[in-house]
Amino acid sequence: MIACFLILRKTLARHKKAARAKLNSGKGKGNYMTNQNKTHYRKVFKSDHLGQADLEDFLESGSNLIFTIHHVNQEIGAKVAGKKINANIAHFAESIKPLVLNATNSKTLKQMTGSSFVEDWTGVLVQLYIDPNVKMKGDTVGGVRINPKQPAVNKPVLTRADAKKWGRAIEVFKRDGNLSAVLKSMDISNEDMQAIANEAQNV
Repeated sequence: MIACFLILRKTLARHKKAARAKLNSGKGKGNYMTNQNKTHYRKVFKSDHLGQADLEDFLESGSNLIFTIHHVNQEIGAKVAGKKINANIAHFAESIKPLVLNATNSKTLKQMTGSSFVEDWTGVLVQLYIDPNVKMKGDTVGGVRINPKQPAVNKPVLTRADAKKWGRAIEVFKRDGNLSAVLKSMDISNEDMQAIANEAQNV
């Protein structure tokens, strides 16, 4: 009886030792899940449009959240967060998701550009940030905001060589009587500003 007990105890000890050795051998060799292959809680909050979870990822990777608006579309029946809405949607020159421009961000772009027309928001450099006080249906959920202070960078210079933007500048002058909206995103020499004004008045 004692002999059987001793054999059983030795057998259990061997199994325990083997299990401990197997556990220790896996450390540092990929048997443990790393942060790279774990599932982040923010994954379920992401959508086809830019949101707070995306900005948190950018910040963690060291981004300054400065991007250039490539163009803005007014989309009727756009699918946003599972619902169909009419929205102004900003697409960026960088490889990031488009941003649905709510009323607050639309007003910010209007103030930054001096124009209420989405076509004039093309080429505008913006810095995004997370506003933790954004509310939805009474709950504080946080959201993406455009910083009303435009990042300080050297603006591109508009010349006749860029026929498309030159033509757009003429249209802006015809509409507004000045080039303030264009100068928000581009520099124009005094000579070229006079040329644009002349062409706008002669068309």
